[in-house]
Amino acid sequence: MFPQLIGTVVIAGIVGYASERSGFTRNGYVPSIIICIGGAFLFYFVRIMFGIRLFSPGIDAILSSLGALLIVPTHYRRK
Repeated sequence: MFPQLIGTVVIAGIVGYASERSGFTRNGYVPSIIICIGGAFLFYFVRIMFGIRLFSPGIDAILSSLGALLIVPTHYRRK
């Protein structure tokens, strides 16, 4: 259980960095990584509490990180 948690955090950090690097988001590196880690934590704990699993833990971490980046508004910056 603990290695899955650490793996989820690492994968979420990589997804946050990659999304910022590729231009998918323009939040900044640190905010994108924090958003991805938060979304991955949330889905990880929901998965533990309710037994909701979509795919393997790694793919669930990637999907939840991308979902958090899409759900959390990215329009806080000035135009």
